[in-house]
Amino acid sequence: MKSLLLIGGGGHCKSLIGIAEKCGFDILGIIDRPAEFGNKVLDYKVVGNDDDIVKYVDKAVFHITIGFVKNADLRIKLWENVIKHNGKIVSIVSPNACVSKYSEIGEGSSVMNFANINAGAMIGRNVIINNFANVEHDVKIGDHTHVSTGAMINGDCKIGNRCFIGSQAVIANGINICDDAIIGAGAVVVKDITQKGIYVGNPAKRIK
Repeated sequence: MKSLLLIGGGGHCKSLIGIAEKCGFDILGIIDRPAEFGNKVLDYKVVGNDDDIVKYVDKAVFHITIGFVKNADLRIKLWENVIKHNGKIVSIVSPNACVSKYSEIGEGSSVMNFANINAGAMIGRNVIINNFANVEHDVKIGDHTHVSTGAMINGDCKIGNRCFIGSQAVIANGINICDDAIIGAGAVVVKDITQKGIYVGNPAKRIK
């Protein structure tokens, strides 16, 4: 197995490091802002910035460890930077997660501790399924989406690209959510969401 470079040195990176170690990855270091060069994230040094990715494409595989910061733009930009240089982006699935062999996990996605992904679920590329999130049977989750801690996505839901599902949000069975929707923490979604925006409350409603 090639060495692993983590792109982004914040909180999600810290959460991912222990999982990557348990998965047997040899972590080469962290890619972060130039000002962070030489600093450590837990036991691993920042070895470069975004411009240095091209130097490592033959030495390491990559995983993006930036979370959803207001929107998915930064995660997408980093993803495209690696792909542009023919780098390989790997998925990391916690050994503590419960992932059905009848589900699919897209390239570069993170499945964190104690997450559950049930049969028939299809997870897109560069997706985060965070700790204790539950993705039920036959759910489809689009690329670059972040499902936060403890979120509950019930069976047959379709979640679009670049969405954010907040902590402990509940998405009722069979709901469709369009691209670029943000569902606030604790929101309860009982109707399809067809317009991008921020939705909060129970039942969830769009706010400006």
